[in-house]
Amino acid sequence: MKQSFWIKKLAGFILMAAVAILLFTFIVMTLWNNILTPVIGVRVITFGQAVGILVLSRILFGGFRGGGWRGRGKYWNSEMRNKWQSMTPEEKEKFTHEWKSRCSRNYSFSNKDASSNADNTASA
Repeated sequence: MKQSFWIKKLAGFILMAAVAILLFTFIVMTLWNNILTPVIGVRVITFGQAVGILVLSRILFGGFRGGGWRGRGKYWNSEMRNKWQSMTPEEKEKFTHEWKSRCSRNYSFSNKDASSNADNTASA
């Protein structure tokens, strides 16, 4: 009795996984064909090509062992945390100022920055 329960459970899992993959592939194909075709003029794709896009994106962004970019992020965060903790207050201020200037070309971090950005764009 227990063996048939697990066989049914496994068959149900495989069926649900297959349905989920088919549904997700159909969603990708539909979005591609209805959005990208009229907007940027790419060709319409088939169901098989949508499967290929999903497999390719899994290889590029997810990997096959579950790592992908997520696994690398933890390493980067710990490295940056170690660097930040070893910085002097002057180095921290310089680092913060540098990244604010890199990232705030069109966006401001405070109202003071917003008014100076508005003045700079108005004079340009």
